[in-house]
Amino acid sequence: MQINVPDPIYQTIVFTVALTAAILLSLKKSSGEIMSISQTNQLKGVAILMVIFSHAGYFLSTDTRFLYPLSVAGGVGVNLFLFLSGFGLTASSLKNKLPVWSFYKKRLSKIFWPMWLVITVLLLADYFILGINYSMDTKLQSFFGFYPKAEILLGLNSPLWYFTPILSYYLIFPWVFLKSKPIISSIIILGVTLFLVNQSLPVDKDVLKLYKLHVLAFPLGMMFAILLGKWLKELTFGKLKILRIILILIGVGLFGYTAIHSGVGESIGLEERGSLVSMFSLITLFLLVPWESRLLAILGIYSYEIYLIQWPLMLRYDFLYKYLPAGIATVAYLVLYVIIGFCLHKVSTTYFRKTSLPS
Repeated sequence: MQINVPDPIYQTIVFTVALTAAILLSLKKSSGEIMSISQTNQLKGVAILMVIFSHAGYFLSTDTRFLYPLSVAGGVGVNLFLFLSGFGLTASSLKNKLPVWSFYKKRLSKIFWPMWLVITVLLLADYFILGINYSMDTKLQSFFGFYPKAEILLGLNSPLWYFTPILSYYLIFPWVFLKSKPIISSIIILGVTLFLVNQSLPVDKDVLKLYKLHVLAFPLGMMFAILLGKWLKELTFGKLKILRIILILIGVGLFGYTAIHSGVGESIGLEERGSLVSMFSLITLFLLVPWESRLLAILGIYSYEIYLIQWPLMLRYDFLYKYLPAGIATVAYLVLYVIIGFCLHKVSTTYFRKTSLPS
């Protein structure tokens, strides 16, 4: 259920100070490599924080001042996840393109095993603890990865509308990716997705709007991987300190402006452009700042598992906001998410390894 947060501004300050201190204490010198695994993990960490803050601040709390302005960038977080997925698949395939079956076995297992575990536990818990029995259609669609609705307060796990488009990208990618002409592959995927989101898909209008808002991020991630591999691989800002500072200031300014003036509630095109500018500003900052956060990297490593559990745990099984001040409860939830994310990741990957068939 939703929560009432006494003194939401003060609780936001408490949480922000605690999170900032934790990030600063976890800093270490960056390797300087552009879009290294550490950098992409940090970006995933930021993305999952954006999603959590948006859900907690705008939907869980009855007072939207809680976690503001940290809560304004949920859409940027989703774009960032999609961008990094497109980037990761393309960068990996440029090095070693897998046959279609091997690609599916590797990639689909990584997203389905954790999702199946979470959905199974939720169905059982909701039925035996809360007395909620979902329709057979909802159960079957969930296990197949099709989430046509995003009923934030009523659905089994409403943020999993995201699973359907990412699954679609994974299904299409190995068939259209051409290692010799990767830019054509990104254009094909862009064209296919633009075509699909303008059709009468069997999803709610709100979900279709979400598809349209985030349709560009995955192919842009593909294009960035191609650009990085061809022209930016040797780029370094180590000796260009003034340029680095200028670009960092521009990035901070753009991110701050587009986060506050996001275009949410206006046209889809305006909201999408604002979100993408915020996303690229954030990526630029992480590429230029000569430090990296181990805390953000850890959040990023388990970001997918955290994404799967965070909303139903806060909404239907909350036991922290109920007894703790909201700022402290949010810190505690982040710790809990990492622990559960680690366990879920460990169980799903171990089981996958034991049941994998030889290639």
